Amino acid sequence: MKVLRVFYIILFIAVSFSPLDVSAQETPKEEDFYKIVKLPAPETALLEVGGLVTLPNGNLGVSTRRGDVYIVENPTSSRPYFKKFASGLHEALGLAYKDGAFYVAQRGELTKLVDTDLDGVADVYETVYSWPLSGHYHEYSFGPKIAPDGSFFVTANVAFGDEEWWRGESRVPWRGWAMQIYEDGRMVPWATGMRSPAGIGMLDGEFFYTENQGDWIGSGGLWEIPKGSFMGHPAGLVWTDLPDSPLKVEQSALFDFIDERRIRDENGKAIKPENIIHEDFKTMADAKKVIPELQLPAVWLPHGILGISSAEPVVIPKGSFGPFEGQVLVGDQGMSMISRVFMEKVNGEYQGASFAFRSGFRSGVLRMAWAKDGSLFVGETNRGWGSAGDANEGLQRLIYVGGDNTPFEMKAVRAMPDGFEVEFTLPVDPKSAEDLASYSLESYTYKYNSVYGSPPVDTEEIEIKGVKVSEDGMKVRIVADNLREHYIHTLHLEGLRSKESYYSLIHPTSYYTLHNIPQGPTLDHAELITYDSSIPPIKKEEPKADVESESKKEQQKSTTASKPKETPKEKDSSASAASANKAPTYEEVEGLLAKHTCTSCHAIEKRQVGPAYKDVAKRNYSNEKIVDLIYNPDPENWPDYATIMPPMAHVPKNEALKIAAWINSLK
Repeated sequence: MKVLRVFYIILFIAVSFSPLDVSAQETPKEEDFYKIVKLPAPETALLEVGGLVTLPNGNLGVSTRRGDVYIVENPTSSRPYFKKFASGLHEALGLAYKDGAFYVAQRGELTKLVDTDLDGVADVYETVYSWPLSGHYHEYSFGPKIAPDGSFFVTANVAFGDEEWWRGESRVPWRGWAMQIYEDGRMVPWATGMRSPAGIGMLDGEFFYTENQGDWIGSGGLWEIPKGSFMGHPAGLVWTDLPDSPLKVEQSALFDFIDERRIRDENGKAIKPENIIHEDFKTMADAKKVIPELQLPAVWLPHGILGISSAEPVVIPKGSFGPFEGQVLVGDQGMSMISRVFMEKVNGEYQGASFAFRSGFRSGVLRMAWAKDGSLFVGETNRGWGSAGDANEGLQRLIYVGGDNTPFEMKAVRAMPDGFEVEFTLPVDPKSAEDLASYSLESYTYKYNSVYGSPPVDTEEIEIKGVKVSEDGMKVRIVADNLREHYIHTLHLEGLRSKESYYSLIHPTSYYTLHNIPQGPTLDHAELITYDSSIPPIKKEEPKADVESESKKEQQKSTTASKPKETPKEKDSSASAASANKAPTYEEVEGLLAKHTCTSCHAIEKRQVGPAYKDVAKRNYSNEKIVDLIYNPDPENWPDYATIMPPMAHVPKNEALKIAAWINSLK
């Protein structure tokens, strides 16, 4: 039935918006509205960008993973000037500017950089506050971000290594924590439960951060960080017994509810926990019932779709980037892209929708800062992590070039008591908007456990009962049953078109994280449009006698009877041989690779976040072994890749086998 529905959706689109319709035009793409340009930099400036900040005079401050700080004069001109302001820092993965001084989070301290003699070079490197280090390479520190009261927020990464290399650990105090630091050297622990908090931001004066998929983190997402909250990763809970801790939750409170799966084999060797298919799993929402301090993500960023290594969030300022002012952009290091987030508060809790926005950056997007002219500086790096971009580093600008031409997009998706309301940037075509075939909706969630990441689980297709289009065509109410709190609701609007140009939506899919279903009036059934062109009309036809056909059938029976019959075993063997001899082409698996987000980490020939498909083919795995590794990856097979592949147990076996056969055909 679902295949039939898809067929009729395609047929509807083809008939309604075929090339015969002279008013139809090719739908514009991201790059038609948002242009990426490179900032020309001297060869000596290796811009593995760790921090960006726009100065009051419009110049740009840049810190790098290699420990340098640059001031870029005239950064929006065709010939910006780079001047080195400081050097010798230990992985400067964040930069702020306050009262004439730069502040940078090194690996083990918040440092103030001051140019006292005004020669354009820092001559004072002052420690504001330092925190412990165990010496593990993964103990990054991020920030600072300046709070409304003038204090600084810094976040600290947990360590990974030793025998259980897959398990994040807080080996010294405040790893996996956010810290509030004052200029007089005071530090107040703020919150814990962070794994790899590379993207921290002050969004309209509120403290948020983005997290990366990993152990205990099913997917990337955007979290608000109230003081005393627990973000989900248990490593930092080992320090909640210290006097300054704002929360007193112990690790045992979580591990008594969810087994952390510390397992050893008969030789005493630690066994990495793997995804268990069809298990009775727990979610973060389940754990929150036991641990009220647990903070759920305001918005999930689905893994492999809207990123794999979420980075800095920034608010779009007034008058910038077309119709999206006030919304949030989130960079992603692994997929070299930027997503867009619309948030709303329901019952006092943030939730909202995430959308794709702009891809195609030259390296991994880590930091962003707004220029005075409304364009966006984008700082990039991929060292140690890998990214979809072709370069190891970069500093680019994203410029809105739409002018008076507005991109046709979902501007916002809002939760309603009986479904969702979608607001558009342009009026929709009523014929396409009043057809249920233009829409589809499903929901799913993630597991909460010590396994690295999670496949989408408990996926359910949701029936859309009807729609109501506003008179001006700018909004559509979508009514549906069985909305589930704390689930991601994926809304596809593939069949929708704009009123004036019959354009498709540039990004026809939104991912709404629904924590609370709002109270209020629902739409009456009489108000709804329920027409669905994907359901064919039922036609009744009288059977007709066909003498000629009956004669042909008798001839076929006679011919078949004269041939020796093939046994079922011979048929199966013949079919298997034919299947084995003919591997699928790239065109036949391209849709599957995109559908299951494989292309977010892998390319055919080029190393990206994960190995190239041709390199996998050289391992001479059987098709069945590749399927096993799709379901339960073994990172020990690829020790020189920093990002661990998550379990992809949601991929149907027949589709996984098809992908595996194609990979092996690349030998």
